[in-house]
Amino acid sequence: HSHPDYSKELNRLNRIAGHVEGVKKMVQERRYCPDILIQLRAIRSAITAVEANILDGHLDSCVTDAFHSPDENEKKKKMEELKELYRKYNS
Repeated sequence: HSHPDYSKELNRLNRIAGHVEGVKKMVQERRYCPDILIQLRAIRSAITAVEANILDGHLDSCVTDAFHSPDENEKKKKMEELKELYRKYNS
C-alpha cells in the first residue's frame, strides 16, 4: 500500500511558514495586538485547510483500501486509527 501524494500541499505549507515568519517579525516590532491576532487566525485557517485535505486523502485512499481488504484485522486497525484521530481532533 502506498501513501497519497500530498506534494500539492507544499505551496500552502510554504505560505503558512512565511506567515509565521511574518508574525514573528510583527511581535519583534511590537505591532498592534489585533493585527497580530488576525494574522494568527489566518495561519490557523490555512493549517485547518491542509489538515482537511490530508484527512480527505487518507479517507479516500488508506481507509478505503483497508475497508476493501479481505483482512478483518486491517479493517479493525483502521477503525481504531480513525477513532483515535477523532479523539485527538476533539480534545
